Amino acid sequence: MTDPIAHKQRMQRKKSLMDRRIDAADIDQGILLVNTGAGKGKSSAGFGVVARALGHDLEVAVIQFIKGSFSTGEETFFRRQPNLHYHVMGDGFSWETQDLEQDRRSAEAAWQLACEYLQNESMGVVMLDELNIVLKRGLLPLDSVLTALQQRPAMQHAIVTGRNAPVELTKIADTVTEMKPIKHAFAAGIRAQQGMEL
Repeated sequence: MTDPIAHKQRMQRKKSLMDRRIDAADIDQGILLVNTGAGKGKSSAGFGVVARALGHDLEVAVIQFIKGSFSTGEETFFRRQPNLHYHVMGDGFSWETQDLEQDRRSAEAAWQLACEYLQNESMGVVMLDELNIVLKRGLLPLDSVLTALQQRPAMQHAIVTGRNAPVELTKIADTVTEMKPIKHAFAAGIRAQQGMEL
């Protein structure tokens, strides 16, 4: 069992350290957040930030690349929220579409809309869901995407999700989280379930 006096002393030292770190963080700016990796939860984490931003009455835009062939719970829920601009712009996964040129046209249309939001100073958060997959497949020019993300308004936050984030993107990001799979129900033959994957 932990000694209460030793625990209190450790927590006092930790509080002192954390207070110094908090005091040293004195920059206010928009954050570029990248959620990547092969594990589940990249988009879900992004939507958690979207919910938080909406709770603070920020204007939010969500552009979903790739996704589009089926309705999801997050789309159904978030479309009801004020201050949210929700766009499903994809045609589905590439193994479903099997049409590279159509995938490219869809990605370009989604990116054109995304750029409008990335230049709009009234947007507090712009979420670019599954953009990493689009970049990995070469459907958009990486340099243009990096430039637009770097030139967005100073206080605008951007979230980019999808596996295989380009190294160049992770280098310019402020926060990068890599989701690592340990175990997934689908591997055991369990279908995607409403409220979990759909």
